[in-house]
Amino acid sequence: MTQQTTQRFLLSLLGVPLAASAADSGLVEGSTATLQARNYYFSRDFSDIVGANQQSRTEEWGQGFILTIKSGYTAGPIGFGMDALGTLGLKLDSSPDVANTGLLPVKEDGGAADDYSRLRLTFKTNVSHTELRAGELQPNLPVLAFSDIRLLPPSYQGVNLTSNEITGLTVQAGHLTSTSLRNEAGDEKMIAMLGYIPQRQANSDAFNYLGGDYSFNSNRTSVSLWRGQLKDIYAQNFVGLKHSQPVGDWVLGANLGYYDAKADGSKELGTIDNQAFFSLLSAEHGGHTVYVGYQGMYGDSAFPRVFANISPLGNEVPTYEFASINEHSWQARYDYDFAALGVPGLRTTVRYISGDNVDTGAGYEGKDRERDLDIGYAFQSGMLSGLGIRVRNVMARSNYRSDIDENRLIFSYTWKLL
Repeated sequence: MTQQTTQRFLLSLLGVPLAASAADSGLVEGSTATLQARNYYFSRDFSDIVGANQQSRTEEWGQGFILTIKSGYTAGPIGFGMDALGTLGLKLDSSPDVANTGLLPVKEDGGAADDYSRLRLTFKTNVSHTELRAGELQPNLPVLAFSDIRLLPPSYQGVNLTSNEITGLTVQAGHLTSTSLRNEAGDEKMIAMLGYIPQRQANSDAFNYLGGDYSFNSNRTSVSLWRGQLKDIYAQNFVGLKHSQPVGDWVLGANLGYYDAKADGSKELGTIDNQAFFSLLSAEHGGHTVYVGYQGMYGDSAFPRVFANISPLGNEVPTYEFASINEHSWQARYDYDFAALGVPGLRTTVRYISGDNVDTGAGYEGKDRERDLDIGYAFQSGMLSGLGIRVRNVMARSNYRSDIDENRLIFSYTWKLL
């Protein structure tokens, strides 16, 4: 099958008329398509359970497929196109006593579903350097980060406007009405998390956002200003600064951010009052990169975000968030890129984070700590080019929430179809 035939076939899946595709090469020639296969093993042991859920272990193994098709644009001052996102998750191993890792849907009987899938479209139009998208969206914003940390990625349904009319400045605005969670096939209303606790007693059918990032100084410096609103639950402002500075053979970096959140509208979760500051400083030399970070929570509430997302907080990792009420945390991290030793594609990360000063509401100070070890390798050439392997081991301990010992093993392979 020729590349043009493949393009015509994939675009036909989007519902794009072939006559229009042939007549306008921009729609076809500008299209791309990838298929990623993701094999994911995930386990967590809870050695010191705190909370209503007394399940002592979760362990599942799944196979996922992610099809991403992006068309080009029709010719003319206003271009039109259509994208598609298809996902399929398959259960390889699970049982009711170890289910609910976030890899697979959980059925009413407590067991995992055998499979789940969805196929959704995104309509788009482009004028100059401004694009409007409507349908299936995967925004990656300081107030709504893209959290692709399980078998399949989450998505949202709504509209997004992105403008790059001014050099260095990217402005976005959007309105989202529902979400498809990372282990669900359907669309649901959005709920909030406060710290690490989902707030299922209230939901919203509107998340609105507006903000921008401005890069200057030869793209070594960027500033960000954003506002996000989970209607009738919380509204959150963010201001951020990133800078990278070469100093001889070193590259010094800084990532600073501040959040301010309050209850919104009818205050479905009651009073929310959180201010969060983070700083993550780095020094890179050769294959070595060292990080140190501080993160502080202030106010009467834990850090709010849309469930079940991570956030760009400097000390947040996929196991513990270090974002509880009044929590202060410190991080030390070391990365090594083995390309410096002639092994491109091999990277390691070791990280330690310690938090304290948590207001547990139980008359004692909450403390937690976490050690992470990540090893990843991406084959660079040969028959296995495109294959990536990642191993993650975590030890997390706390005196107010459940201890966790975690292991992840992820294989991913991406085919470029167009």
